[in-house]
Amino acid sequence: MSLDHPDPITRLRYVVHRLRAPGGCPWDQEQTHETLIPHVLEEAYEVVDAIRSGDSAQICDELGDLLLQPVLHAEIAAEAGAFDLDAVATGLTEKLIRRHPHVFGEGSAETSAAVLTQWDAIKRQEKGTQKEGHLHGVGNGLPSLMRAQKLQKKAARVGFDWPDSAPVYDKIREETAELEEAVKAGRPIAIEEELGDLLFSVVNLARKLGVESEAALAAANEKFVRRFHAVEEALAGQGKKLGDATLEEMDAAWEQIKKRLD
Repeated sequence: MSLDHPDPITRLRYVVHRLRAPGGCPWDQEQTHETLIPHVLEEAYEVVDAIRSGDSAQICDELGDLLLQPVLHAEIAAEAGAFDLDAVATGLTEKLIRRHPHVFGEGSAETSAAVLTQWDAIKRQEKGTQKEGHLHGVGNGLPSLMRAQKLQKKAARVGFDWPDSAPVYDKIREETAELEEAVKAGRPIAIEEELGDLLFSVVNLARKLGVESEAALAAANEKFVRRFHAVEEALAGQGKKLGDATLEEMDAAWEQIKKRLD
């Protein structure tokens, strides 16, 4: 490997190797699998943000930042004699082949749903978890919102699901009423539990409507940021700061911003 190697991946591996080697970069040399966890998460979310922007150049750039993470992790593991990037790629390739027998073997799966069911069955067989609960290990490590939707999808694949979204609306109303009762009764533990049930039901509605709850909430967050910033600007135009304005003034500005931006 060298800096002028014609293969882009090989060149990338060389650069990362040099960064970690003696005489390389102090920051890269200090990293471990554990210290890189926040960077893996951050880069993944930045890829998501780039995809939502629709900017191909930005998507390409952020994917490059995300690609650095497995290359760096593989280099750290190789130094310890555990595995290297070739082992990662080989393992992934073999896994994809095994879990797509309808493409690389004699299996049959005519729909996306059938593919996912088949994937789960093969995965459970490979991991020896056939005797474990169907939801064993599902989504561990994911943010709670994403894990809720993944758990619901997995349960739905074995028929544990309502036929349409109508009963989900009823469930949301039921959970809202139970939360209100807990609040009126002043029971903190019950409030947290009922609020969790309500959130879980809302995620279920998102799933039934074909919406990724994490993406929907992220979009709502960004919308709130845009509107709030616009409120700040509107108040500044009136010679006021957020801390000086009354709630009524801020609310009036908010409603105007909603009409203008929507």
